[in-house]
Amino acid sequence: MMRIVDEGYVERVLALVEQVPPGRVTTYGAVAAVAGGGPRQVGSVMARYGGPVPWWRVVRADGTLPPSHDDRARELYLAEGTPLRSSSGALDMRRAFWDPATGD
Repeated sequence: MMRIVDEGYVERVLALVEQVPPGRVTTYGAVAAVAGGGPRQVGSVMARYGGPVPWWRVVRADGTLPPSHDDRARELYLAEGTPLRSSSGALDMRRAFWDPATGD
């Protein structure tokens, strides 16, 4: 894992994640497009510093989380009413996606 030393970057990423509304999700790439850097850098910030923010609302571009997060995140998605696909139970990215660039 790369070492994050830019506190301003860490703060930008975490501030964006805090803005994701309950019941919605965004992607590592969408956060990176606003905060700078790339999806892996956002992932590194989340892995190291993301505990206090709603980490389950940041997912991969295909709508998945790392397997280690799946069970807890699913509980939180259900509690928040996050749109899931009825066929597979996966996130419905078309309905659930929140764009940090536009706030919608």
